Amino acid sequence: MDIVPVIDLLGGQVVHAKRGERDRYRPIESALIPGSAPQDIVAALLTLHPFRACYVADLDAIRGNGGHRSTVAALQARWPEVAFWVDAGLATPDGCRLWLDAGIRHLVIGSESQTDGTTLEAVLTLAGHDRVALSLDVRRGIPLGPAALHEEAGRWPERVIAMTLDRVGSGEGPDLDRIATLAARRPGVRVWGAGGVRDSADLDALARHGTDAVLVASALHDRRIDAGELARFASGRHASDQPAANG
Repeated sequence: MDIVPVIDLLGGQVVHAKRGERDRYRPIESALIPGSAPQDIVAALLTLHPFRACYVADLDAIRGNGGHRSTVAALQARWPEVAFWVDAGLATPDGCRLWLDAGIRHLVIGSESQTDGTTLEAVLTLAGHDRVALSLDVRRGIPLGPAALHEEAGRWPERVIAMTLDRVGSGEGPDLDRIATLAARRPGVRVWGAGGVRDSADLDALARHGTDAVLVASALHDRRIDAGELARFASGRHASDQPAANG
């Protein structure tokens, strides 16, 4: 299971996301490094662990208030070995093409930003299945966006993100049942968990549920998940590999 750090961009800074209440987000306060500049935060995360991927939520773009395309392109250019997966409220093929032309190789299509399934289908043609993830966004148990994106598993790309927005930054634990349900809906799909991860025990639970990757932010910045735990998962060792105790 891969651990994918998250950076949420708002007003040129990395912010602390909590429960999807975007009007209340404030610049992140990280134990890893002072400040909230995107390049500094990414550098600190990569010092903590050589992550293979990073998830970027461009909150201004998602809300239709500008965006950070040049900032994210600079991050990708500085760290070409890292796959930056970008959710920028992409809702048209032309919008997707602008990000691809800027050098962003991996796009996230968020269900909350869609009016129908045409953008997903178009970007799969533009970028290929391995470079597109569908974020199935839910808030308070209500699926956001077109019902067909949530219900018709045959339309999903190879990766889907179980984004439970009201658990993001909540410390309530991951939505294990939802992750398991999505995995069962389409065998072989790579399900990424998002929202609520508190510590390494949650990572172990996610691994037991067959999660392919998990998005993590607060637990990294608070050092509740440290370099040793990250190395343990990178080596493929987690609690589901251990024999059960007798008795």
